[in-house]
Amino acid sequence: MGLTEETMGPTGERPLLLDPTIRSSAEESELLYAAGPVVRVELPGGVSAWAVTHDAPAREVMRDSRFVKDIGQWGPWTRGEIPADWPLIGLVDLGTSLVSTDGAEHRRLRRPVAREFTPQRVEALRGRVEEITRELLDRTAEAAAAEGSGGVVDLKDTFAFPLPITVVGELFGMPVEWHRPLRKLYDSFFDDNAAPETVHATLQGLYDYIARLVRLKRDEPGADLTSALLSELGDDPSEEAVEELIATIQVMITAGHETSVHAVVNAVRSLLDDPAQLDLVHSGRYDWDDVVEESLRLDAPALNFLFRFATEDIDVAGTLIREGEGVVISYGGMGRDRAQHGADADRFDIARRPRHTSFGHGPHSCPGSALARLETTIALRELFARFPRLRLADPDRPLERSPSVIVNGHRALPVRLA
Repeated sequence: MGLTEETMGPTGERPLLLDPTIRSSAEESELLYAAGPVVRVELPGGVSAWAVTHDAPAREVMRDSRFVKDIGQWGPWTRGEIPADWPLIGLVDLGTSLVSTDGAEHRRLRRPVAREFTPQRVEALRGRVEEITRELLDRTAEAAAAEGSGGVVDLKDTFAFPLPITVVGELFGMPVEWHRPLRKLYDSFFDDNAAPETVHATLQGLYDYIARLVRLKRDEPGADLTSALLSELGDDPSEEAVEELIATIQVMITAGHETSVHAVVNAVRSLLDDPAQLDLVHSGRYDWDDVVEESLRLDAPALNFLFRFATEDIDVAGTLIREGEGVVISYGGMGRDRAQHGADADRFDIARRPRHTSFGHGPHSCPGSALARLETTIALRELFARFPRLRLADPDRPLERSPSVIVNGHRALPVRLA
């Protein structure tokens, strides 16, 4: 299944159905790009929206203050047309946080976070990221050698997931025993086919973990980002301020590890599918930064990003978006924009050195992008240095995608290390 035409949308356009069960995100992204710069789409649950699929108009939308993040501006939501258990509601109704506010309110919430993610502070993490990476590669080798493994190991489970969750967990002072339970919750969070009761349980579970973390750091502050952000609130913060912090930390932990998981998996898969590209790195003609940027462009960890809402009627690339309508930013389509990336934009080519938008643009650009790049670059460099003969366990079998129109991920990455 893939992107398909369905029934007429609310303003007469024929929407394209975004299908979480697609086998190829590349095919869907190509179809979205080819459909035009702004297209009507239908999300899981029959929710209609606009998708901006070309780079230049998407950048314009992300800079335009008339498009806001406040769910209270979404017409279908205010009219009661969106159920509270809609599978994607956790990505839209986020309370007061970095990704749900604009203007002065957004700057107030982002300022302390931005101070912690300066290039200098991220660079200071390099040694620890390298140390964690090598420890995980040791465990990956042990898993591949374990009796009954047949020499096959799931690289996502042993390496691509634990690396960023360990880094972000240490950054925020999260107990290590929380990592696996959180992984299960995030798998459910990004499952567009989740049952209504699962949606509620998942959202509550994620909130409970972050609220526990904040309580823990209020009682026993440490040299971590949660403690630092709490100290910004003063000695006796209001309940509202604490709730804002919980929402912001939840967003940061989600984005801070989920992006890197898929960035690593997608880059490894692309290199193993095209060994000639890997040879370019091994020859010294290109470096791992080139691999990371090209993979982020062509295989963005976030396929589509929800939502911005129009506060008035706005023309975008010749399409009128009405007040109260929701807009999806299609990073998958944007990465294939021929005007931005050339006629062969559908091809993985590390010589391209692209100027992509996969970490967003404007006021809401990802504050953790430097850390994600650092993690992914170190992960790839150390992985292929340790296992230069790494290969897919079954090259003829397509990897199973995660059931999501939001994240560009796979359930597993089975490989042979040598």
